[in-house]
Amino acid sequence: MMLSRRSFLAGSALGLGALGLAGCANPDGMSLAEAAKVYGPVPEEKFPIPAVDVSKVKPKYFRRTVRYETEEAPGTIVVDPKNYYVYRIEEDGMATRYGANVGREGFLWSGDAYVGRKSEWATWTPPKEMIKRQPEAAKYARGMPGGLDNPLGARTLHLYQNGVYTLYTIYATSDPESIGSGVTSGCVGLLSQDMIDLYDRTPVKTKVVVLPG
Repeated sequence: MMLSRRSFLAGSALGLGALGLAGCANPDGMSLAEAAKVYGPVPEEKFPIPAVDVSKVKPKYFRRTVRYETEEAPGTIVVDPKNYYVYRIEEDGMATRYGANVGREGFLWSGDAYVGRKSEWATWTPPKEMIKRQPEAAKYARGMPGGLDNPLGARTLHLYQNGVYTLYTIYATSDPESIGSGVTSGCVGLLSQDMIDLYDRTPVKTKVVVLPG
């Protein structure tokens, strides 16, 4: 997981510039007004989540239902790091598509995994390898409590292979500008509102397919 001040900060409130364009539709099918509703504040959370500044997210990365051809069963999660998308497979050849951030160069991985554990406002503990690369993470070696500044955010799906935690996650990012880019150490980030939607519909043992980057 990337450790930086930007990734720690919660998404800022919707800007006036975005509101001024709120009625304008875009080629990807969601107007900024619709996006402002989908990505609005979530005040009922343990740590209230602010609205996403949708002007900082390319419209093609807004959540939407798309046609998606696959042999995977409904409910399966497919990560497409090359195109910065996460898909939840639905019935009848459809999928819910979410914009994502993914691993930066040298940290991409692919293969099959499954959701071995789910967490709300999880404690984040940087791996030893990360502390070696980024010594500033050492102060969290015993864990950083859940909260808006925690890199794992509001919801986390922990990925396992053969009963072993891979250290990779699908998590909630508070950095809208990271969506559509490779910035992490291999984990996959969704906007908090998208991550809550995916989390609520994903039971433990759900299959996760990570495509080549």
